[in-house]
Amino acid sequence: GGLTLTDASDLLSTGIEIEARPSGKNVRKLSLLSGGERSLVALAYLFSVFRSRPSPFYVMDEVEAALDDVNLHRFLSLVAEFRNTAQLIIVSHQKRTMEAADVLYGVTMEPGGSSRVLSEKVGSARD
Repeated sequence: GGLTLTDASDLLSTGIEIEARPSGKNVRKLSLLSGGERSLVALAYLFSVFRSRPSPFYVMDEVEAALDDVNLHRFLSLVAEFRNTAQLIIVSHQKRTMEAADVLYGVTMEPGGSSRVLSEKVGSARD
């Protein structure tokens, strides 16, 4: 796999073309991969950026939605590794991702259209 600039003559507004080689397959452009494969490539890219440019927190929105069980486990292993040095805010509908959380937040719609935020500390067993 690899990364290629879409317009090397304009570094400020160029994009990147990503090519990846999923296990057992030939190198392909990102657009030709399945949803789960695209998610894996995107997560690999994100976490490599996180490693090279550390931050005190990261926000991710349903990044693991298209992952199968094996790759969800891999994602959660990376989350466990990163939680030692940063806070991760992950929007998710995946039960296993929620089970790995320290705190869960939920938003519900109240009668009249107002929102209500709920929180539950769930990760005290890891402390």
